[in-house]
Order: sequence, then structure tokens, then C-alpha cells
Amino acid sequence: MAFDVQIRDRIKELKRVPASELLANPKNWRRHPQPQQEALAGILQQIGFADAVIARETDDGLELIDGHLRQELMGDQPVPVLVVDVTAEEADMMLATLDPLAAMAGTDYDALESLLMALQPANEAVADMLRTISEGVPELPPLGPEIDESIADGISLCECPECGHEHHRIDATGTGWGKDDTD
Repeated sequence: MAFDVQIRDRIKELKRVPASELLANPKNWRRHPQPQQEALAGILQQIGFADAVIARETDDGLELIDGHLRQELMGDQPVPVLVVDVTAEEADMMLATLDPLAAMAGTDYDALESLLMALQPANEAVADMLRTISEGVPELPPLGPEIDESIADGISLCECPECGHEHHRIDATGTGWGKDDTD
């Protein structure tokens, strides 16, 4: 999808600022549980910074829009900061939408599984996080001619005279599964 309009570049600069000098956004709605804190600390130790926090200039200093946990973890150490030229209202919109927009992405489970299998985390918290992600990858049966459709042979639905619900009926050959309502 290409845009027909000119999109504004709101990034003023990239600079490195001691994390302790960044102001937490009082409207930040995200909370960071201990496992997330430990996993992020592990990634920062293994890789370092490969992404910047986002902040806007205010009369009080640089106020975070994104990157609160990174700021909390880094203490007085410098962090890369993308300083953006946005209003307070635009910052609120960014704060409300950055994480949910990322969460809207779909998952290519084959690509994810391949990626996860190739990783070698150097930190146990990161390994735990990756195991959790891996456990969420569904194991789907193969599609197409590999499916044995004969497993449905001999199964039909019938209405239960006692409760009125439909139940599986297994034919006299005993094939199939479900409640055996054979006569």
C-alpha cells in the first residue's frame, strides 16, 4: 500500500542522553512485569541498543513517548533517543497506538518457528521468553491430500431424545469417536 499524500518526517534528531534525565510520561499505560524486565535486560546485555526510545521536548525536559522500560533499566547510562517534533496531543496518540499497532500484525508460524530454532540466547530470561513464544506456535495438521478423511466414516449426528442436543452417532462398525448411541 503506497500513500498518495506526503507523509511528514517528525524526527528532529537522534541523540544520546543519560536515561535518568528522561522524564517518564505520566500517561504511560503500560506496566512491565518482572519476566519482561529480565528479558529486556538480557537482550540489552547480549545485543545492546539497536533501537531508540522516543521522546518529545517539553519545558521540563525530554518526555518519553516510547521506551519507558529501557529508561528504567539503564539508570544514568546514555540511551539513544529519537527526539520528535509533536504536540502533546500527538504524543498522546503515539503513546496510545504504538504498541497496539505492533500487536495487530499477523504471525507466519513457519517463519517464526524457523527463526526461533536458529536462536541461541545468552541469558536465561531471554531463553524463557523464547520458550514461551515457541509454545504459542500451533502444531497444525498438514493440509491437502495428507489428511485421512476416512476418520469421519461411520459418524453421523443425531438428536438426543432426552436433551434435544446433537450428538455423534457411531455406526455398527464401531469406527469414529464420540458418544455411542447405537441401537
